[in-house]
Amino acid sequence: MTSTPRFGVDLITFYNPAFWGLPDDAALQDLSDRDPDAVWKKILDSAYEAGITSLEVTFGPANTDSIRRAFGSAKEFKRELDGRGMELKSAFYLEGSWAPDADRGEIAEQAGAYARFIKEAGGDVLVAAPPMRTTWNAEPPQFNDFDFLKNVADIAHVVGRASLLEGVTTALHTEAHSSFCTARDVDLLMALTDPLFVGLCPDTGHLALSGGDPTRIASRHRERVVISHWKDATGPAPLRVPVDDSIHESHRDYFRRVGAGSIDWFAWGRLMREIGFTDLALLELDAVPDPVAEMTAAREFIERSLSAVYP
Repeated sequence: MTSTPRFGVDLITFYNPAFWGLPDDAALQDLSDRDPDAVWKKILDSAYEAGITSLEVTFGPANTDSIRRAFGSAKEFKRELDGRGMELKSAFYLEGSWAPDADRGEIAEQAGAYARFIKEAGGDVLVAAPPMRTTWNAEPPQFNDFDFLKNVADIAHVVGRASLLEGVTTALHTEAHSSFCTARDVDLLMALTDPLFVGLCPDTGHLALSGGDPTRIASRHRERVVISHWKDATGPAPLRVPVDDSIHESHRDYFRRVGAGSIDWFAWGRLMREIGFTDLALLELDAVPDPVAEMTAAREFIERSLSAVYP
């Protein structure tokens, strides 16, 4: 007998203005500011239509602040999701600073409050993205060396402990062009962090963009995997490019929905089975014009092609 996982989605998938009939990101944020109820209704209705039952909240327009404005509290948001047969699984953390001189007490307070919101809304994972690299020819250069990553690890420990005290596990996300994107980056930062406090969120698409094999990288740290982001990619992207405010948008040229790129999904699914992560596949595709069609196609690909690897 075979089965496939439940399906989740990172809400960045719904952030393309064209999906909303709007001209740009600013107009979408304005809609969220004016009418958060309308934004959340469309997102939840669309996710349900695509066969999605689990959510990862990210930055705006559909962030924790908009949840408070639309539903009043994390508990009321959970009540809404319960009524739809849905759940919050995780939330992306962007509150704290990774600077060496950042106030550790302030970081702990911010992370604890964020984790408390996640827990009250029914989730149990805080996904954190280590700092981005700087452009390769920047002056002065920023080398992603032991000393730099030691500071990242120290702050990750602060966030991880604060979230754990609230019953939420911190997992580091493998963002392309960040200090945690290549196979070597992942190996080093995992070695520098305590597994009791810091887990791993391998993002298949971002790892592929960074020139790595997502399955091999995640397999080396299989005991650290807390949650994973499933998206495809055309292949590696150049690493020596300007790393500025447009870098995340430029990633979208390389991303594809699951099953439409270069990633070996049978190998990935087999790894998920081996480490016991057959319950949830968190799908993602950054800001696409038709997220319902893309997530439906990704879900159907997994159901059709990967069901054999799930016992």
